Amino acid sequence: MDRKTPRESSAINTMTKKNKMMWILALPMIVFIAGCDDHKPSSRPSPEATSNPAPSLPAPSAPASVTDQWTGKWIGPEGTYLVLSKNGDKYVVEIHSLDGSQSYEGTLAGDRINFQRNGKAESVRAGNGQDTGMKWLLDKKNCLIFKAGEGFCRD
Repeated sequence: MDRKTPRESSAINTMTKKNKMMWILALPMIVFIAGCDDHKPSSRPSPEATSNPAPSLPAPSAPASVTDQWTGKWIGPEGTYLVLSKNGDKYVVEIHSLDGSQSYEGTLAGDRINFQRNGKAESVRAGNGQDTGMKWLLDKKNCLIFKAGEGFCRD
């Protein structure tokens, strides 16, 4: 029978412990290295790229109307102001006067925005301070006018 001396037995146990320790340390390193992959895209197109056509570009939109440049806030005298905004192909005309604010739906009509106010057809058109007929706005160059005596300007 093969009997090992205590010295041989101790040497075998030490070797086994070293092997276990080596594998315990080596295994995570192997997994870590395997996870480190070259993340550069391959020169071959992926199956998804070849089966799906390139997305089409949106159709060019219609040229913007001059009235689209009018959106935003316009200042009137004594704290009054006008806010024009666009909602689809319609305009929202918000008039903020000393009596409060009112909103109206407007439609494009050439170089004007038409709307109904208190049962009357009205329109917004471009002009200057003199066109407003208002002494507070006389020196302004960029204005929107509803009618003589009612206008709003930007500097």
